[in-house]
Amino acid sequence: MKILLSIKPEYAEKILKGDKGYEFRKTLPKRFPLAGKTVVIYACRPIGKIIGEFSIETVISGRPDRVWNETKDQAGINWEYFDHYFSRSTTANALKIKTVKRYEKAKSLVSVLGHHHPPQSFCYL
Repeated sequence: MKILLSIKPEYAEKILKGDKGYEFRKTLPKRFPLAGKTVVIYACRPIGKIIGEFSIETVISGRPDRVWNETKDQAGINWEYFDHYFSRSTTANALKIKTVKRYEKAKSLVSVLGHHHPPQSFCYL
């Protein structure tokens, strides 16, 4: 099983270029352990396409300040963005990106999900 994540285009590109080593989430899928799983990247509007995927090496969860200290060197975002994103959260989650693959041709949501509605955060494939 794979997971489809909605990711802002600028961060999706950073992931695919290797400039972002972690994807941060307030909540995680609960069906199975994520380490070793594949994440399919849906680049939100204005791109609005599925553009690639990455495998998860491990997941770091904990207080936002602790997670930031462990991930900041490969976060691909600045402290201000991270702090704002987790400002009302007691737990931060960081998916450590292991390998990435950019699709030669971007895919539509319809071709993968059968509809045009992107997931708010994630969905199972």
